[in-house]
Amino acid sequence: MAVREIREFNRFYTNLIGALDYSRHLHTPFTLTEARVLYELAHAPRTDAADLRVELSLDAGHLSRMLAKFEERQLVTRGPSERDARRQRIELTTHGREAAALLEERSEEAVGSLLARIRPQDRSRLSEAMRTVRDILRDGEDGGGTPMPPRVVLRGPRPGDLGWVIERNATVYADEFGWNEEYEALVAQIVADFAATRDPEREAVWIAELDGQRAGCVFCVRDKEPDTARLRLLLVDPAARGHGIGRRLVDECIAFARTAAYTELVLWTNDILAGARAIYQRAGFELVAEKRHHSFGRELVGQDWRMAL
Repeated sequence: MAVREIREFNRFYTNLIGALDYSRHLHTPFTLTEARVLYELAHAPRTDAADLRVELSLDAGHLSRMLAKFEERQLVTRGPSERDARRQRIELTTHGREAAALLEERSEEAVGSLLARIRPQDRSRLSEAMRTVRDILRDGEDGGGTPMPPRVVLRGPRPGDLGWVIERNATVYADEFGWNEEYEALVAQIVADFAATRDPEREAVWIAELDGQRAGCVFCVRDKEPDTARLRLLLVDPAARGHGIGRRLVDECIAFARTAAYTELVLWTNDILAGARAIYQRAGFELVAEKRHHSFGRELVGQDWRMAL
């Protein structure tokens, strides 16, 4: 009975979202598999081919042919991995990022059209039912007999994300370090300035999701010094720690700063934030100055870190 129900649901859902004729459904030249690959690359621009194959459970030969096709269309570049010269690193070109962004926009529109047909009072039931299906299947085992790992995704901001950044920063730092409302006010000012004056070519924010739930963030903004970017508001929610989210957020910020032609990336933190400092050090930042200060209701030691790009 369960097998029949699952198969019937699969047929219903793939027909509903146009999975069997994806290119026509979204008016795009890409198949569903090609779109998934572009999506993964757009949310992790420095991806090794081997990692991409494992993440999407793709045949190595199929993925290699697909990437060669993308390269011919100038959507990606391929080269030796920085981690291991035997591995191949894949990066989206400007044209590739534009194609991925268009796919994202059309996918959002398609889902929006689908939700528009659903009564508002039923949308929360739908979301909860989908979370239940995802959680039950994820709690099971994959074909290899090992638990399926939590899924981490980095994405750009959506409505409500900036407010979440302020709330989570204030709550986490109050709970863990006893910081008062001065810190919340500082975060709110940083976020407001970013939202009001952001230069999309040279400034960005990433929201990390763990299994579809917000789990962290980081900002890259212009600094006062010429050709210098500043990393700000790195945060990993306590419930989401241990999955490498902080490292991925910092790596993403560094990659963006390089692409945006900055020559230096700087940040300010406090010495009690040991986890964050370890991430910065492993990424290649160097401590250049320390100064005691009284802020957020506590006696602290502020630190300036710097990285040449």
